[in-house]
Amino acid sequence: MASDLGTTIRAWRDRLSPAELGLPGGRARRAAGLRREELADLAGISVDYVVRLEQGRFRTPSAQVVAALARALQLSAAERDHLYRLAGIVAPAAISDHLPPGLQRLLRRLGDTAAIAVFAAHWQLIQWNRGWATLLGDPSTVPPALRNFARDTFPVDGAAPRLSQWPVITSSRDTTEAAVVSDLRRATGRFPDDRLLSDLIGDLQRGSRRFAELWSAGVVAAHREDQKIIYHPTVGAIAVDCDVLSDGDAELKIVILTAATDSEDETKMRLALVAGAPLENHLGRSLIDDSPT
Repeated sequence: MASDLGTTIRAWRDRLSPAELGLPGGRARRAAGLRREELADLAGISVDYVVRLEQGRFRTPSAQVVAALARALQLSAAERDHLYRLAGIVAPAAISDHLPPGLQRLLRRLGDTAAIAVFAAHWQLIQWNRGWATLLGDPSTVPPALRNFARDTFPVDGAAPRLSQWPVITSSRDTTEAAVVSDLRRATGRFPDDRLLSDLIGDLQRGSRRFAELWSAGVVAAHREDQKIIYHPTVGAIAVDCDVLSDGDAELKIVILTAATDSEDETKMRLALVAGAPLENHLGRSLIDDSPT
């Protein structure tokens, strides 16, 4: 007999349209929404595991599996927390890498018109669209632990930037640095017990004199737009506007790169997006010497 956990997972699976996720439909489909195989693939678990969960034969998935299912099922924050409770797990109070369904749709639908990435409260890159990977280089080639822009902004021991594979110049490095430090300080108030955030700040204080100076000064700054020049290897220099939006209590940062309408830069950006190598699975998991802020 299915448990509440299994019944709920099945109900959420049935409500998802395959088209929403870019999956093939067709008359031969028997499932109302996602097939079990599709959910398993999206969550990175076995089909047999999904079957056992839905049938109530397994009722204690790990926190890692619950988080993966929440992402695959495109749950809201409230639904994600409910899923944790059904699994008998306390919902995490740490910095979240959960993306609301609306953000996931935005990333998919604007893949050919804008470069968009989502960062967690500690500037860890957690998801990006095809446009971002084409314009700046594919982040999936970088180990997940190194996809952090605060570390790129304040390199330790001469480490090279990780989040762009070619040069990107920002219009105001000082303002950008102050904004990154301010973001991290705000995150410590929102997530005081987050170990990854604490470790990041400790590493930067020890390894970057500039970060230590700004941190000790108690800097508070607001910097949510910028102009950048991306030196793309295929089409050359592209001037882009960089806007940063925030999403809810999770302190997610949505970074959007666009070029001025009807400009030469817009033409170059479109050419870059078209000319980029075919890129698969860029809705994934989770700049040279400057920040995306």
